[in-house]
Amino acid sequence: MNIRTKAAVAAGRFVSWGLRNVAHRNASQLPGRVALSLAPQVIAGLSTKLTEGSIVVCGTNGKTTTNNVVASAIEATGKRVLCNRAGANMAAGVAAALLPKATANWAVLEADELSTVHILPQLQPAYLVLLNLFRDQLDRAGEIDHIQDVLVQALISSPQTTLIACGDDPLSMGVALRAQQKGVRVLAFGIGEDLHIPQDRVPEAKFCQVCGEELQYSYRSYAQLGNFACPQGDFARPQLDFVATNVHADRDGICFTVTTPLGDSHDIHARFGGVYMVYNLLAAFAAASFAGVDAPTFQKTLDAYHPQNGRLQHFMVDGREVTLNLAKNPTGFNQNLSLLAADERNKHVFIAINDNFNDGKDISWIWDVDFERLAQAHCSTIYCSGTRAHDVQVRLKYAGIQAYLATNVQDFMHGIATASSQQPAYVLTNYSALWPAKAELESMGERI
Repeated sequence: MNIRTKAAVAAGRFVSWGLRNVAHRNASQLPGRVALSLAPQVIAGLSTKLTEGSIVVCGTNGKTTTNNVVASAIEATGKRVLCNRAGANMAAGVAAALLPKATANWAVLEADELSTVHILPQLQPAYLVLLNLFRDQLDRAGEIDHIQDVLVQALISSPQTTLIACGDDPLSMGVALRAQQKGVRVLAFGIGEDLHIPQDRVPEAKFCQVCGEELQYSYRSYAQLGNFACPQGDFARPQLDFVATNVHADRDGICFTVTTPLGDSHDIHARFGGVYMVYNLLAAFAAASFAGVDAPTFQKTLDAYHPQNGRLQHFMVDGREVTLNLAKNPTGFNQNLSLLAADERNKHVFIAINDNFNDGKDISWIWDVDFERLAQAHCSTIYCSGTRAHDVQVRLKYAGIQAYLATNVQDFMHGIATASSQQPAYVLTNYSALWPAKAELESMGERI
């Protein structure tokens, strides 16, 4: 490091110390902002202390969980890991995560897709994990083709990085194809069998990334993910390097068999529900394996892993089971609705949608969510909250569902207090509503 970078690191660490020990506040971004303002190349300087390398995880949905599982798995081998576990995934958050410790073996870092073009050139990670691409915050991120362009540019700027991409996602493989043409090494993961589950009403991608012809599927797992091929023969799901078979997924958890590029097979199970979690953990297994994590250690990590960031967290409030999860775009919401439908008990649902800057001001995406599924999901009552509560209430009305308004989670829990405590509650929020909901649930009950 040169003198300027050393000064930036010192300033960032001082700010971090002050936030944590004096202000008692989160230090996940501001220290990185300070360091970057003093030395724009500080990420490159900090990367030199990583003795084995770094892994970057990106994608529209699932990156926080995947990132944290990979970090925990590598730590379970005794390695020192730097990680932005709270999900601060812009350049400032990455810089802040790299500030602690004189050295570390690995950095495992979640990155916003549009921020990869600022992070990868400096970090030069060993692996970039691309989980999926869906429409999300169109007013900030733009259409998916813009995000694809940024990811390709980021990969070209880091030629030693291996891309580990979802082979079942045509949009992710569109990035992989273009990057591979520029010399980037690509590995693919995916589900190798038909799960025979209902499909989303509005898939994200229907057309070939090469010629524009409508894609054909032998099966789909969810959204646009599945075994796809262009009838013109110029684009198709690649041969998968990490394949999940014997898949079982419901609200209580998942299990599957992963087959590696070496032909080894390992059984994986977790207490996290949903088909999307199969993809997340399959990607996590692949990335962790390249960092020296064996299958037994990875499984022990899953056995001990308890989400702390509001993603699929479970609480007990006055004897009632409450599940909190993030739902910020049509695909993510539809996967949450699938989990609801898999729970055959009568239940209560709280939906909080805000339109703050970090949520995206445009919430027209709610009309692409299959809220009609709620009519068959045994929902006793549904409440809407957040700055766009009335918009969601109107959307549910058009789905034939009556919904009530609630100021916050406490108001919701008060509204269902007379219902049987055997009926669970589901709290679904987008970004800025997640942490307040989590704080309310922690104050009212206990994590389970």
